Amino acid sequence: MYLRDYGETEVGGFGITPQDDLLLVQDLQIVEQTCSLAHVAFVDDAVANFFDDQVDAGLHPEQFGRIWIHTHPGDCPLPSPTDEKTFDRVFGRSDWAVMFILARTGQTYARLKFNVGPTAEYEIPVKRDYSHAFAGCDPDQWEDEYLGHVHPQHNSRLIQSDFNRNADFDWEEDWLFAANELKGEQI
Repeated sequence: MYLRDYGETEVGGFGITPQDDLLLVQDLQIVEQTCSLAHVAFVDDAVANFFDDQVDAGLHPEQFGRIWIHTHPGDCPLPSPTDEKTFDRVFGRSDWAVMFILARTGQTYARLKFNVGPTAEYEIPVKRDYSHAFAGCDPDQWEDEYLGHVHPQHNSRLIQSDFNRNADFDWEEDWLFAANELKGEQI
C-alpha cells in the first residue's frame, strides 16, 4: 500500500513467496521502471538483474517470477486491455502465473492462470494473512527503493491546466505510451 500511495502513477513489481506456499506473497520487489497513470514499463536489464539476484539467493523462478503485482491509481482494480496483453505476452509461457492489481481505494483483483496441461484461469480471493511472521516496517527503506526505481513518465498533454479540450487528439494513436519514451518492455 505504501508504494501504491506514494506517487500518482502505477507501480509494478514481483511477489516473492516461500517454496512451500507459492501463493503466499511475503515480499514485493520492485525493479527500475518508467510509469504513467496507465502503464508500467520495466527496464529489461533491471528485470534480468533481479532474476539473477534471486537465483543467487537460492530461490526458484516460481518463487519470484510468477506473481506480477501492480497498482492502479484510480478506483478500479480490474485489468485494462494493456494489462491483459502484458499478462499473456510476458507470463504466457510460464506454466502458471498470477496477475494481482491493487487500486488506490484498496480494492483488489487477482487471477491465477495455468498455461500448461488443460489450461485454465480463475479469479482468486485476496486476503491479508497476519499469522505469518513479518520482520517489520521500514518506510525509509521503502521510500529509497521507490525513489531509486520508479520514474514517472511526464506527458505535458496530461498536465496542462484545464486539459485543453479543444486540442485535436487522435485517440487511436498510442500517444501516451510513445515507444521512444520507454526504456524497457511495457508491463
